[in-house]
Amino acid sequence: MNRPDYIPSLDGLRGLAALLVVQAHIGLVFPDTVLHDVTMGSEAVGLFFALSGFLMAHLYGSRPVTKETVLDFLVSRFARIYPVYLTAVLLVAMLSGIQSLNFVQPIIGGTEFFRHVFLLGSSGVFWSIPPEIQFYLFFPILWLCLTRPQRYSGVIAGLAVLVVVDGLLELPGPGILLLSKLPYFLFGALAGAMHSYWNRWRPSASTGAFTLFLLAMFFTYRHVLPGFSPEFWSLQSAAAAAVIVALVARQPPIAAHVLAAAPVRFLGTISFSLYLFHVPIMFLVRRAFEALMPELVLILVALFVAAAGAWFIHETIEVPSRRLLVAWWRHHRWRAASRETSAETIEQAILDLQETEKRLLGGATAAATDEQQIPRTSELGEGAGRTGIRDNGDEKLRA
Repeated sequence: MNRPDYIPSLDGLRGLAALLVVQAHIGLVFPDTVLHDVTMGSEAVGLFFALSGFLMAHLYGSRPVTKETVLDFLVSRFARIYPVYLTAVLLVAMLSGIQSLNFVQPIIGGTEFFRHVFLLGSSGVFWSIPPEIQFYLFFPILWLCLTRPQRYSGVIAGLAVLVVVDGLLELPGPGILLLSKLPYFLFGALAGAMHSYWNRWRPSASTGAFTLFLLAMFFTYRHVLPGFSPEFWSLQSAAAAAVIVALVARQPPIAAHVLAAAPVRFLGTISFSLYLFHVPIMFLVRRAFEALMPELVLILVALFVAAAGAWFIHETIEVPSRRLLVAWWRHHRWRAASRETSAETIEQAILDLQETEKRLLGGATAAATDEQQIPRTSELGEGAGRTGIRDNGDEKLRA
């Protein structure tokens, strides 16, 4: 890739995380294997979330926030995620309907199927897709904060408080709501916003070795020090994931040599398809060949077929569907852009939210001093007219 914003080491980091998710599910597909008790899937998904926040801030944070750019962003992200996700849901639903197969992570019934189609399901690896999509919907607000931090300092402070409350309450994970994973995305986005300010820093080989050490500790500390922190989804883990992504993005020597190697970057290229499809592919391989070869050989064959199948799906479904949807949008977006050329909708929503807070505070003070004061009908109508915007903005902040 020749894009100036492309960072090879991050591709390798994504590939490593995808490989560890696959490793975490080997014991699910092959329950008799010794790998059943050693899994690092939660750490890998947490790293995915921090990496997603980093890339969104790195790729879009310096661009102007207009209606056209926001719509381009949302369409691009939808085209990147949903078509191949829907294909995986259809495959798993089909396998789940064959009772003789006894699929390991089934989607049972029409209700569960439609929950997954509408990004409300949590079967298997699919649980991580809803918070990812929710972050994309939330990101335009964060985007405004990145481009105009002084103007939206109140929103930034509110997000900081939300992260602290999230950490203190230890909101559970995994889960399909963004709130419990928000620190990973926000810390990653903060690292992405700071990335451009580090251009003068040239990391040394010792920094690269330290980065690999942090990466190894991030994935293994729960197994090496089980009493230190039995729960992974915490504020500390989110911060550690963001620090690792930030260091890897600087491509320090040694670490870059490992993570930017062609095989690891190849895994990064097919990582999303590998993430979505590795369980059904490995399961079908086991059912087809379990009587023909020893389990260890069968596991290696299943891993190879999963990688090959992910590459095939990436080339035939993931990439073509993304290009088709983006091309369709670029052909038709002039209609949406012609309705409102300047994209201040999201910005206005935030301003209305801030105005709402002031009015609520002022209203509470007035009510305390004069409970019998009755507002004029025109004022009620004006307030009701603003309620929709305020609720929408508040809902986005709570998502």
